[in-house]
Amino acid sequence: MEQIFFLSSKLVQFLIEPLNLLLLISLLALFFLALRKPIATKRLLWLSVIGFVLVGYAPIPESLARILENSIEKADIKTISNEQIAGIIILGGAIRGEEITIDRGEVSILSAAERLTKGLELIRRYPNLPFIFSGFSGRVTPRGMSEADAFKQLITEQGLAEITKGTAYYENQSRNTYENAIYSKKIIDQLGVSNPSIQTGSWLLVTSATHMPRSVKIFEKQGIRIIPIPVDYQTALTLQWREFDITEGAFLWNRLLHEYIGIIAYRLTGKI
Repeated sequence: MEQIFFLSSKLVQFLIEPLNLLLLISLLALFFLALRKPIATKRLLWLSVIGFVLVGYAPIPESLARILENSIEKADIKTISNEQIAGIIILGGAIRGEEITIDRGEVSILSAAERLTKGLELIRRYPNLPFIFSGFSGRVTPRGMSEADAFKQLITEQGLAEITKGTAYYENQSRNTYENAIYSKKIIDQLGVSNPSIQTGSWLLVTSATHMPRSVKIFEKQGIRIIPIPVDYQTALTLQWREFDITEGAFLWNRLLHEYIGIIAYRLTGKI
């Protein structure tokens, strides 16, 4: 069942990619042009133009992104005592592991790099706390090294291998956020056998701000108490009313649609 859900989510993700949709509309316009259907062609071309405007005009996706980013308040860890924190969970999605890391010998970091930099900051800040890096690959057909194994390499490169010995846990099976929570829960339960406070305490959760609302709901559904540490913000406090950028707009729309549709799908399937 989970395999069907995963494959379905990847199909939907492909279909909701804004530039994929605009390409499909343009191809349909060419198809009707070949059939000598000028009215249908004209309507599709206008739809394509309107689509490009909606995608590229910055205030539209920024407004929607800001709703997600503001829905979960960022915790101030300076006000939280160390005794309240059971450990750290860092979600994958920022590393292009797979064959690139193996072939090039370097960990390739994607746009959500703050997940890693904040994670490393917290590991240095709380060296005695356990941390879980959760992530395999979001691809339908994974290749090469998992994200978790790539992060393990990064830990070594950053000189943290020794100080994290005995506190580092690399979960390299999960393909989506639900599986992040499921497999992280198994690690937490194992740690709780010898230290019950691990299960009763709260875990610092590091992920992108747009991804945090869905992540918190999923982890709390599994009985894991969460202190949200959102990173990778995409919006400021003011909108860029004069900005138009197709590339940035498509990226943000893709992330937004992924999250909003994900929340609906996870709610319908009882995952949150």
